[in-house]
Amino acid sequence: MRIRILTALTIASALAWPAPAHAAHDDSIRYASIKACPVKGGGQRACGDWRLVMHDGRRATLPDAQGVAKEADGTSNRYVPAPIAVSGNGRHVAYFTKQGRLAVRTLGGGVQRLAADALPKVAQYEVTLLLSDDGARLAAVVGGEKPAGTRVFDTRTGDLLGTLPAEMTVLGFSGDGGEVLTTATGAENVTELVVYSDTGEELRRATPPQVIVSNVPQALAGDGRTVASLVTGSKAELVTYDADGDQLAGRKRVKLPAGDLQMLDWTADDQVTAHLTSDASGTTRMTIVQIDTETGAVRVRDRYTVLPDSFVFAACGG
Repeated sequence: MRIRILTALTIASALAWPAPAHAAHDDSIRYASIKACPVKGGGQRACGDWRLVMHDGRRATLPDAQGVAKEADGTSNRYVPAPIAVSGNGRHVAYFTKQGRLAVRTLGGGVQRLAADALPKVAQYEVTLLLSDDGARLAAVVGGEKPAGTRVFDTRTGDLLGTLPAEMTVLGFSGDGGEVLTTATGAENVTELVVYSDTGEELRRATPPQVIVSNVPQALAGDGRTVASLVTGSKAELVTYDADGDQLAGRKRVKLPAGDLQMLDWTADDQVTAHLTSDASGTTRMTIVQIDTETGAVRVRDRYTVLPDSFVFAACGG
């Protein structure tokens, strides 16, 4: 079975909410997963509660999170999971509560519930959630037949910081969370990269070369101008692009483990982190590597196998 990834009420091992403030990396979230249940006549559907798998192997459910998505009128969709996102540092998780509120839970810090009217009334499965690496910012992309744009929130206060236009495709936050990288279709169907501040102000717009736009996903550095793209395959390379100078900033040959690229994030001034998935014997394997942008050196940070009964899972980012 190929498990889909989301760019994760029996507790297998005790996990208190909130977790101790001094919790180490092993106590952070590796990924969230929701179970697959068979459908009469064939196929599968999402069922049950979202489960959290920690870096030390412990598991727990997210007790107040909506598992299967609700329609705009509040009825259950029955088949599609509600959205969820895990921050890159594994310390924060964003989701819809069972009361329909957007919420961000912080290990060791409780829950921040956003305003009941933080988003327009749409089906939950039409919303995509993205957290910055440090979990301080949440982007809620409202799609569907009538896209309503992207709302960016401060997860500490729950305040709305800004809104991005509906026609923009959101790729993710910059390395420091201060900007949002998006794409747009320009004249003659040319792909443009557009950088916004977290308050919704357009900061820069550029038309990068094909080696950048044809290798997705792209990632934005903390400087708000340097974009990374990873070319996979037998001649893999890390390519960086300066959106201010409109020129390639570097190309480094890299040696990557086998797998399909799912996520790419800047995790330091001179480092990007890539998530690669592969299938083996009906299970999904995740390999996470850190790439030095100056030298091209690759180091494996983590490897794990996703719970085999997963319908979808959401990995931590960088």
